[in-house]
Amino acid sequence: MEEKIPVDDDHIRAVCTKCPHVQYENPKMVVGCIPIFEDKILLCKRNIEPRKGKWTLPAGYLENKESVQDGAVRETLEETGAHVQIIDPYRLFNIVFVDQIYLMFRAELGDQMFGPTSESCEVRLFTEAQIPWDEIAFEVIRQTLVDFFLDRKQGAYSFKIRDLKAFRPGIL
Repeated sequence: MEEKIPVDDDHIRAVCTKCPHVQYENPKMVVGCIPIFEDKILLCKRNIEPRKGKWTLPAGYLENKESVQDGAVRETLEETGAHVQIIDPYRLFNIVFVDQIYLMFRAELGDQMFGPTSESCEVRLFTEAQIPWDEIAFEVIRQTLVDFFLDRKQGAYSFKIRDLKAFRPGIL
């Protein structure tokens, strides 16, 4: 492979020196949801790095041949053991400084069948007043939660695209 700008392109790419193959590197898509049960939401405490021991909404990388909705449902099951029903898309975050795009859905938690998994050491329902704000793993999750609780007070949820532009040490 050789680093160069391919014909009819404007970015430096890894190009095979023996064939016309171009290796593209594109942002990673992260999908997740806000599992809602009555007036509470489900959070999980990470049992894996990065940010092991911090709280988050269930989310993770989208797999090939998977819809964004199916990915959010799968990630929720993997991280919390819970089955959710997607309500609607809620937030899309461009996080260009780490080459990620987050798509978060609102989702209904059908029952209280959830618990720790290999990825989460603790899984709990929280009211807004109980959210452990100082223990949230990632800035994108904090922003999603802040937006959600503001929208809930207003009684209206709308899909929005937001950019996270700054990196704060210790939290992404």
